[in-house]
Amino acid sequence: MDQRKHWDKIGAQYGDEIFDVFASDRRQVLKDYLTLHANPQHSATDFGCGTGKALPLLAPVFKTVYGFDISDALLEQANKRGYRNVVLRQADLTKPLRKVTPVDFVFSCNVIMLPTRAQNMAMLKNVFRALKPGGTALIVVPSLESMLLSSTRLIEWYARQGVAANRIPKAEFDYYQGPVTDTIQGLIRIDGVPTQHYTEPVLGGMLYDAGLRLLTLDKIEYDWNTEFDRPPAWMRAPYPWDWLAECTKP
Repeated sequence: MDQRKHWDKIGAQYGDEIFDVFASDRRQVLKDYLTLHANPQHSATDFGCGTGKALPLLAPVFKTVYGFDISDALLEQANKRGYRNVVLRQADLTKPLRKVTPVDFVFSCNVIMLPTRAQNMAMLKNVFRALKPGGTALIVVPSLESMLLSSTRLIEWYARQGVAANRIPKAEFDYYQGPVTDTIQGLIRIDGVPTQHYTEPVLGGMLYDAGLRLLTLDKIEYDWNTEFDRPPAWMRAPYPWDWLAECTKP
């Protein structure tokens, strides 16, 4: 897939097409972490900034914010937010960034989830390049464990209605199309697009291989209505989640 054309095409429909982590974060964990690392004397970079949803939280509390995205169409929308201390740049984050300005803080939200390990490792290494020594990164990625939890909940839902697991319509599990090795590696199809989901040990290992050191691994939890239409009242905790990795460049 040509990622640049893909995101340029989404363009104006970005708000409807792309899951809003900030709006759906039931405990507001992400905002708390961003507040923790805010510093008006520091600089920050938003990797895969899209239309700039994170800019209202970053621009007012950092001296300078750099925003990178592969899509000119999305960057055009981000630029309309009008922050004078934000510098936007088109870049393919799977390619080594050249002449990047080292910053104190890097934020990346559901960007490092392309279909191959090589692509995702390349982006993590760019996070490493962009950080000053001692700098901190917050990286949000989809959780494979959460995906499996959602599927288990769906099976339980059907069971409560008297439907055995082997009688559930196959369309309910379209996420797991493709060879079994894709599922083992965390490749889940979201709207037909292979999307990398991470287990805790795989994520930790990739951060380490990129030169980053994991400080905290937290969960951004969402309500069940982000997974299902009209989920039943009994479907409560544990809730679905994305991983939030707080890491540093030694």
